[in-house]
Parts: sequence; C-alpha cells; structure tokens
Amino acid sequence: MLVNLVEILKLAEEKKCAVGAFNTPNLECVNAVIDAAEKLDVPVIISHAELHEEVSPLYKIGPVMVQAAKAARVPVCVHLDHCETLDYMAQALELGFTGVMYDGSTLPYEENLANTKKAVAMAKACNCGVEAELGALASREGGAASASGPVYTDPDEAVVFCRETGIDALAPSFGTAHGIYKSKPVLDLERVKVIAEKTGLPLVMHGGSGVSPEDYRTGIRNGLRKINYYSYMSKAGTNAVKELLEKQDVTFFHDLALAAQKAMQADAEKAMRVFAGL
Repeated sequence: MLVNLVEILKLAEEKKCAVGAFNTPNLECVNAVIDAAEKLDVPVIISHAELHEEVSPLYKIGPVMVQAAKAARVPVCVHLDHCETLDYMAQALELGFTGVMYDGSTLPYEENLANTKKAVAMAKACNCGVEAELGALASREGGAASASGPVYTDPDEAVVFCRETGIDALAPSFGTAHGIYKSKPVLDLERVKVIAEKTGLPLVMHGGSGVSPEDYRTGIRNGLRKINYYSYMSKAGTNAVKELLEKQDVTFFHDLALAAQKAMQADAEKAMRVFAGL
C-alpha cells in the first residue's frame, strides 16, 4: 500500500514508535525490506539515495520501488534520500515518489533555507512529504568524512527553519554518522528531545545503523519517528555471500543474490522490531 511520508510518520506518532527507512538500491534490497515489514506487519520506508545513482539509476529502480510499494500488504512510503539538487528531486516526483529528503546541510544557512522552501513547494504539488536536514553529521552519506566534522543542530535555529520552510520532518545532527561505526557513537539524545518539543515535528535519525537498541529506544521516546538504516543490513548481505562461497562451489549468481536477500531481511527484521517496540 503506497502512502506518503506525512501519512507514515503519523502512524509512527500515533504508536509513539519509529518507522525504519531502508535504502534499496537493487531488487534484493527491495524484497528484503518489504518482506520483513510484511512479516512483522509494520509500516516501512524504502529509499533511494542520490549517492546510489551509479549503482542503480533512479529511472530504473524508481518504478520498481513504486510498484513494490503499491503491491505491499503494509503501508510503504517510497522516499528520495539525500537529494542535493531540485532537478533530481523533480525526477523522483515524476516517478511517483511519496517522500523526499532535500539535503542542503552543506550549504550556508540562508541558501539551505531558500532551496528547502522550493523543495517543499514542488513536493506539496505532488502530495509528497518533505524532510530536510539542519546541521551536519560527522560523515557524509556513504561514510566519507565530513569536511568540518559534526555540526550539532541548534534547537532555536531549528524552530525558525521548520516554520519558514514548512517541512514535514527534520533530520537534526546529534552525534550519529553515516556508514560503519569504528567506535560506539556518543549521542546527544537530550538535544533530540528539546528539538522535538520546540518544533513539534517528527524527527529523523540519519546514520542509524550500528546504534545500540537502548539508544534507539531513548531517541524514540524523545521524538525520533524515522530511522535511516542501511549499512549494517547491506553488510549482512555481503557476509552471507562470503559464507556461502566458503561452504560450496556456487554456479549461479541468483543463489548468491538470494542468500544476501535472506540475510538482509533477517537484519532488517531485527531493526524493525526495535523501532516498532515489538
């Protein structure tokens, strides 16, 4: 069942839980995530990051994602993650995406504000919800180090930004990082609570893979309603393929793809259970 970002975040707010947002750059990822959500009967977000354009072009994977969402037995939002240009966002909207995340976090504040306003106007015309980012994580999408390191979101600045842009969800910076963590992240979860209370909007955790269940639960109590998760799910798929190749001489690629898919589904299920409070 295809729903938009606003609708799926409303479901999370009603249950005081978070919905998982999983990058799905290929069919195995799409199947793994939706199968996990259907098994647990929870809503889910499947995302395509602009970073993955070389892995799987939007014009190819986008229609697959939208069709899979329509056919799913649970609410599914099809989301564009970390979109840095409005032209790229327009492509996703034309394909029927129901959520977009405009990322102007590396731009000067005023430029980020102006572009986010344009993104909101474009998306609202297509009945699509909008997420934006304020502050900067310790690493960029894909795990590359940020040029300036983490820049924590100022709660008062967040209030103004949310009010002036009209966004539906905010991704604040509070200590997470994209990619695989080399050490346990130290999160400012009190900042999450303050921002949620001041803005009144659902908040989003980027760099969600690798966070402890305890920190997830605290973050959700403090206002997180969407948690982005991909790196550790993808790594689970890689590990499954390695293990299969060590055990036997595999002839057909689809056997490797299926092994990865099953492992990613299992990992996604573990994350969804925590996010949904199951």
